[in-house]
Amino acid sequence: MGIKSVSLKTNSWYNDDSIDINFPDSWTVKTRYMQGHEITPLTEKEIEEKIRTPIGSKPLSEISKGKKSAVIVFSDLTRGDDPKKVLPYILDELHRGGIRDDAISFISGLGAHGTMTRLDWAKKLGEDTVSKYYVFNHNVYDHFEEMGTTSRGTPVEINSEYAKADVKVGIGGIIAHAFAGFGGGGKGVFPAVAAINSIVANHRMVSVERWRGGCGYGVMKGNVVRADMEEAARLAGLDFKVDMVYNVDREPLDVFAGDFIEGYRQGVEYAKQVLTTIPEENADVVVANSYPGEAAKATWAPNASLREGGTAVIIHNYIQGSVHHNIYGQFGRDYGGPMGRILDQENPSSPVRKAGKVIYVGKWHSKRDMNPSTVWVKTWPEALELLNQDHKDNTKVAVYPYCALQMPPFPPDY
Repeated sequence: MGIKSVSLKTNSWYNDDSIDINFPDSWTVKTRYMQGHEITPLTEKEIEEKIRTPIGSKPLSEISKGKKSAVIVFSDLTRGDDPKKVLPYILDELHRGGIRDDAISFISGLGAHGTMTRLDWAKKLGEDTVSKYYVFNHNVYDHFEEMGTTSRGTPVEINSEYAKADVKVGIGGIIAHAFAGFGGGGKGVFPAVAAINSIVANHRMVSVERWRGGCGYGVMKGNVVRADMEEAARLAGLDFKVDMVYNVDREPLDVFAGDFIEGYRQGVEYAKQVLTTIPEENADVVVANSYPGEAAKATWAPNASLREGGTAVIIHNYIQGSVHHNIYGQFGRDYGGPMGRILDQENPSSPVRKAGKVIYVGKWHSKRDMNPSTVWVKTWPEALELLNQDHKDNTKVAVYPYCALQMPPFPPDY
């Protein structure tokens, strides 16, 4: 019997390895790509032009005139956007405005995530940047400036290094987000460089607003949580934002620079067209590759495509494992962060609602992250052996090759 094989990228930012997954020849295998899969990336000249002619904003060079210092906030390795693609043009604009290199600093916009290492910074910014400029981790627990309070009562306490800079710039990417609608925009400052109590105040809205439709995956209209973030970012003085819609190779398909609301909204509309992936329906097996992000970002595909009782396979082959989260994380057997949910070992809930079985595949598992309702294996052959036990000839398979980047044409049922 022959085999059918699909190649997947894994281990984002760490060599971006490829693995081949194969299936029996008698199975029907369909690979679901995002609609913009074959779009040609922007050239360097086109990227430069996008940044020099911003949306809803003066050029960064004009904003910088007469100013003495600047700060640039960038995302961590849980996000696939590559600041190196746009950074030379941002720095050039700051220089043209009269800001010297020794007055420019960088902050990793971690929000409540764990800190980055020097190696992580170099992956995002490049070796030359890390050697030439001050780069700092955001500290979610200390050194803040009070910038006001949103109309919803969220205190806006912001990183002091960011707050004291004369010009405030953010770099990010636009992908669907579980409650902010989409990443990017003002979210690149709030919660990215906010105090933990500020983030908790904003995130506590999620549990209330989700059932009201006031937030959610891919939801922008009427998204209360997103609106609160944007109000906070305005209070925090974000001057200029550069957001990318990018492909699986981290190449910008388009760049939206300027005002972090007006430019970002245009970026979201483009992202919807490009990232949308038409789901396969009633699949017996759904393979969702979490590249280039967190494992949780791969669960939408099985929920959208799987038949009741089918098998979901989540591939999370990432050397750093699961993201450290100071709010939602688990820090002991029976306690977590301020909003952490401790797993019920006796009655664990499945991460995929429709699945009869969930299999996680990855070399770098941590016992802390192992949900007892799922099966954990290290290699694809182990996963295939389990699939063969439950599925025979004519099995229908849907493969999502870079699920953390892709999104469905409708908000999935979380």
